Amino acid sequence: MSELKQKDQAYVAGTYKRFPVEIVSGKGSVVYDETGKRYIDMGSGIGVTSFGIADDAWIAAVTAQLGKVQHTSNLYYTSPCARLAEMLCTRTGMKKVFFCNSGAEANECAIKVARKYAAAKGEGRATIVTLWNSFHGRTLTTLAATGQDHYHELFQPLTPGFRHIEAGNLEQLKEAISASDTAALLIECVQGEGGVIALDPAYVKEAERLCREHDVLLMVDEVQTGNGRTGSLYAYMQMGITPDVVSTAKGLGGGLPLGAALLGKKVENVLGFGDHGSTFGGNPAACAGAISVLERMDDAFLAAVCEKSDYIRTTLQNAPGVEAVSGMGLMVGIKTTAPAADVVRVCMERGVLCLTAKDKVRLLPALNIPQGVLAEAIETIKTVAKELANV
Repeated sequence: MSELKQKDQAYVAGTYKRFPVEIVSGKGSVVYDETGKRYIDMGSGIGVTSFGIADDAWIAAVTAQLGKVQHTSNLYYTSPCARLAEMLCTRTGMKKVFFCNSGAEANECAIKVARKYAAAKGEGRATIVTLWNSFHGRTLTTLAATGQDHYHELFQPLTPGFRHIEAGNLEQLKEAISASDTAALLIECVQGEGGVIALDPAYVKEAERLCREHDVLLMVDEVQTGNGRTGSLYAYMQMGITPDVVSTAKGLGGGLPLGAALLGKKVENVLGFGDHGSTFGGNPAACAGAISVLERMDDAFLAAVCEKSDYIRTTLQNAPGVEAVSGMGLMVGIKTTAPAADVVRVCMERGVLCLTAKDKVRLLPALNIPQGVLAEAIETIKTVAKELANV
């Protein structure tokens, strides 16, 4: 590990504060380091490996496509791209899909759609309204959309044309949506990087109503919440709304880079030839993997996600050393009495890999994590939270 660490530090840009673990292999929700130590993976690559490590169906789908054609430009048709777009539209009611490689790129596409839609009306609208505590990506434009000042500090000037409002504040929402320069509202139904905080469904419904009233696009960032993570295919479905644009990534590809912007009826034809593009967007191998992910996310599977979520909440809520449990589905935030970073460190020492989000322990396990493995991990987290709280 020390030789690898030295090589990594010598040649890889220092943008990540890595944990002292080298993951070399795994299966499902269990991974192993170079010494053979076993860990339960409760992060799934930050919500990416929806069916766990080395998932047989995903491997078979990707491998079969690799044996045909691994990439061709978007100057040509490929079956996986068209099939995946059809699946996404059929499952959501959206009309068109633009494929890219990441969540930030999907949000960039959403922003471009909003700007072009507003410009075509000739009303001078261009401002995108987002929420404080949101996170929408790390490009200069999606950083500007992100409502967290500490992400902005070192990269000024950011792209102009964004306004942040307080989540849940109806007066600010009404003022922002009715403003003459507003083109769109972009929200996360659960603010993931902001601390795994779910928005109030009544607030989201009112946001939809106001957007319809003022012909402002309603755009939902489902990068982390989407693709079964919250117990429905997309989190907005639990809010009872119909967005104009949905951005997604992470769990969609199951382990390969893949992002998508789903366009509703109002904006399905906003993007024309040459308006946007991506060399790798709709890559056939990535899309083949995504098809294998989506086709297994039926009602029974999503119900099982909700059952596992209920188990986590029931087990941890009011447990010693646990102050609160937040989130939706298998997107879980745990506010512990002890600092979250300490809980994550000790859990790692005991063979459970967790994440953090602000002051919370964050869990994003594989959606098909076996109940026995999940129970083992949750008991470890529960024990560590109690010990570190000295109760």
